[in-house]
Amino acid sequence: MFENQPKGLFALALANTGERFGYYTMLAIFTLFMQAKFGYNEGEAAGIYSAFLAGVYFLPLIGGMLADKFGFGKCVISGFIVMFIGYLLLSVPSAADTVGYWMMIGALTLIAIGTGLFKGNLQVMVGNLYDDPRYSKKRDTAFSLFYMAINIGAMFAPTAATAVTNWMMGKDGFIYDGRVPAIAHQIMDGTASEANRTLLQGLIDHHAIATNFSGDLLTFSKEYVVSLSQAYNYGFAIACISLVVSALIYFIFRKTFKHVEGQNKTTTSTEKSDKAVEVETISPAESKQRVTALILVFIVVIFFWMAFHQNGLTLTYFARDYTASTVTGLSRLGFNVWNLSLIAIFIYAMFSFFQSKTRKGKTIGGVIAAFCVMGLLSIYVEMDQTLTILPQQFQQFNPFFVVALTPFSLLLFSSLAAKGKEPSAPRKIAFGMLVAALAYCLLSFGSFGMPTPAELKTDANLLTSPASPNLLIGTYLVLTFAELLLSPMGISFVSKVAPPKLKGLMMGGWFAATAVGNYAVQITGRLWGNLPLVVIWSILIVLCLLAALFMFTMMKRLEKVS
Repeated sequence: MFENQPKGLFALALANTGERFGYYTMLAIFTLFMQAKFGYNEGEAAGIYSAFLAGVYFLPLIGGMLADKFGFGKCVISGFIVMFIGYLLLSVPSAADTVGYWMMIGALTLIAIGTGLFKGNLQVMVGNLYDDPRYSKKRDTAFSLFYMAINIGAMFAPTAATAVTNWMMGKDGFIYDGRVPAIAHQIMDGTASEANRTLLQGLIDHHAIATNFSGDLLTFSKEYVVSLSQAYNYGFAIACISLVVSALIYFIFRKTFKHVEGQNKTTTSTEKSDKAVEVETISPAESKQRVTALILVFIVVIFFWMAFHQNGLTLTYFARDYTASTVTGLSRLGFNVWNLSLIAIFIYAMFSFFQSKTRKGKTIGGVIAAFCVMGLLSIYVEMDQTLTILPQQFQQFNPFFVVALTPFSLLLFSSLAAKGKEPSAPRKIAFGMLVAALAYCLLSFGSFGMPTPAELKTDANLLTSPASPNLLIGTYLVLTFAELLLSPMGISFVSKVAPPKLKGLMMGGWFAATAVGNYAVQITGRLWGNLPLVVIWSILIVLCLLAALFMFTMMKRLEKVS
């Protein structure tokens, strides 16, 4: 899996890991931040959230065009600088007024521009490493490993955001409760129902949300909202630190990938010598055929990203409003990122144990696996019987599943390839859409009979039987299966099929399609109100199924160029 890969892959993957850690730390709490600070309803927050995601994923199209002209390395370095300024601006506490609003919008704009310069072009550089015939057969494996590295950063992000939020609120004498920000804004606006006022007063009296507060509800609401908003600001500052680390990795190990930093040329130098490697040349007709195939794939992935990126929006709303805020039993292990890390290390150690051809390799793998098991047991014994969980913590499960399941995915497809039965990249993408539909079928089943969001907003006590945390964990697991079939395979497909002179543009096209899907995320957010939850999830199910059907009907054309 890791053997015989160019050194540049690991350097670029680590640089991307740091950047993604900061990005997902910010994203884990962004909608919660907007609602807490500005009092936005779910639809308003969805509009800003989806517009930001659309910018993040559309601007790599522009970044790709610039890189095709000026070089990938220059754009990546520029991206570091612009993103850093954006995150720095977002981490500065401000009032919930016009100035605070435009500071947030300005920060989001800079982050989107910087990501546009950085993200797609870094991935093109990874693909260019595999234009070398020595590595060409390892392209799909490389992108799976690269994708896994992204998710290592994403896995730790919710924990980092949660730790900073809890620490900063604790200094002010407050304790987070997902129900409180909305009720606090209702009290400040004079629209709170008597049921919600009674609920909030009870939480204060029982010291569930404040350790030592004796004022009235209006004073409490104002102070709580300010404290939570500032805690989120400091959470965003983590992204600044992670970007600095990412940039250091990039420059320290730059020599391992410097030969793929430049513009697309007819030749590139290899990693080990000055000998030129010929780049593929194709006819205009074939170039048109490839671009057409890629556009068909782009159309399909729009619907996948619309469904997948509900994690920071409606799935976070569901975690906050409809899911139990405590967890017991073995599920407790999943809400500690260090436990998840030990589980992931155990999986890789066992793979090393069974796949190693030497006794030394098997011994090392076995010892590491044993230490992981002992570590998990010791942590589990010391854990509280009941853990309180925060809504953003659910977002660590998807990246964990990506990291943990990648070896199984690679093993499965390597085995199928050896037998000549491995599905093509387009076919994997189509299957991924079917699996995504299945994830929302699971969530729909668990949402039957629950009150609508509008009903719950009027009376936060209306939900008598919240969903088990395992429902969302299971949904994220199934969505991860879909992601592993679609995202790394799609990126690999683009890097392989894109005409040589249009690599930056076509990778930008992949992100532009992702941008459209992310902008469409707001549809379900804006419907979050009077509609039953089952109806909202059913919209996503139908769209995923239609996209899969379209993909299968276009399969012959797509497989012809892959």
